[in-house]
Amino acid sequence: MNHGFQRWGILLGVGLVIVVLDQITKILVMHTMHLHESIPVIAGVFNLTYIRNPGAAFGMFATTNSAFRLIFFVGTSIFALGLLGTIFYRMHPADVCGQLSVSSIFGGAIGNLMDRLQYGEVVDFLDFYIGGYHWPAFNVADSAISVGVVSLLVLFAMDNKRERPGPVVPTEEDSFNGKK
Repeated sequence: MNHGFQRWGILLGVGLVIVVLDQITKILVMHTMHLHESIPVIAGVFNLTYIRNPGAAFGMFATTNSAFRLIFFVGTSIFALGLLGTIFYRMHPADVCGQLSVSSIFGGAIGNLMDRLQYGEVVDFLDFYIGGYHWPAFNVADSAISVGVVSLLVLFAMDNKRERPGPVVPTEEDSFNGKK
């Protein structure tokens, strides 16, 4: 199989699976729950809570002008997708774990971008908490982005711990043979 096709197949396949799961779960929540409705799943720990987040992570920019938010978030999403594509393109073909991580982030970014383009905000519904302390609600796309970023950080940390060969120091013989 062509390695280029296989690599881009990973990006498209993983990205597509994440986008489909993300959009299906959001559609199910929007069609079966009322806005701000909460359904306990694990008492004291986890609810399904339908909210719409006009801002970014943790509600940042939620109170800014909606036209500004749309332009800002769509622009940053397109920039991020381009950057992810570049990172993916430059990855070594054998770095499947890295490719899966970038693909996960890519799919999550597209899922949330689709919400912003359709609704002007992102649909969130996964609500984890302990007592009165709630983690900000999130969705499948956010989960894919988070898992992808953490995976990349772990891969980078592991890669930096590997022994690297020292710099190549030219010898007198290399100079004699015309090598620099």
